[in-house]
Amino acid sequence: MILRSVIFGVLASLSLVTSALAQDTRRLLDSKESLYNNIYVYEDPPYRSMTFGHNKRIYTESMYNTGDDRDLPVDYTRYMTATLMYAKDVHAILEIGFGGGRTAWYLHRFLPKVSVTSVELDPAVLDLAKKYFGIKDEPNFQVVNRDGRLFLSEAKDKYDIILIDAYRGPFVPFHLLTKEFYQIVKDHLADGGVVAQNVEPSTMLFDSAVKTIASVFPELDFYRADGNIVTVGYNGPTRSAEDLAAAARERDAAFALRYSLSDMLAQRRRIQIDGGKVIDANAKVLTDDFAPVETLKNVERHNRKLP
Repeated sequence: MILRSVIFGVLASLSLVTSALAQDTRRLLDSKESLYNNIYVYEDPPYRSMTFGHNKRIYTESMYNTGDDRDLPVDYTRYMTATLMYAKDVHAILEIGFGGGRTAWYLHRFLPKVSVTSVELDPAVLDLAKKYFGIKDEPNFQVVNRDGRLFLSEAKDKYDIILIDAYRGPFVPFHLLTKEFYQIVKDHLADGGVVAQNVEPSTMLFDSAVKTIASVFPELDFYRADGNIVTVGYNGPTRSAEDLAAAARERDAAFALRYSLSDMLAQRRRIQIDGGKVIDANAKVLTDDFAPVETLKNVERHNRKLP
């Protein structure tokens, strides 16, 4: 038995994939059926939520406070910003998986001089984010309609922070969980760069996902956020608690962040991946299982929802 609860506690609720029956008591503002998702936008003032329908359930992908565009109501999105205390520099940030755009917009609001780029596969999601979630075109803020892996494969830029928050119902798309994908991510990190990914901990792939990330980024920290797990990966020497605390104080002061990095640091966990009791020793590293050129050809087909 994997004693994951020793580190992460009882996972009583899921922030990202709060599932419910397809019926909902909130007011439905809009819905769209796209090539990739069945999308619903609900309102329960002052909040709006974007949900995706999957297998007769709905999963909350993003939540927006209409009275405060710097609020991050969903806990795990706050912990994605913990990367700010890890990065050597903060000049360019890339997010894969825009959704309602709350994390990217928060970073843009508090770091207006930093280039923030977010990549979203579904054009219908982008349309609804601009219509209902307060997203606007502004300098240093760019949203690209593209598959995240293909975008990175073709990109020439490097980033100080890369955030991976792409979901399809309760699952991360498989092509964003393989060793080959993380190698592409690593190749696009600037010196001293860091990557964070929200990985749902109750799925059967969690142990393999952690092993796969660690195969490319041997330094891994974990943050528990109301049932979700945010993994933070980097290369180089292990960052001590004292080092991170100093960086957190410096960045908190420099950016006047709403959500304190120093407070988040208290949730940092380190676990033994190989030979430990938390991660299954039999979990396999995930790979593409076919040549990279075939990966690029098949990504779009795999992205599409089942009929």
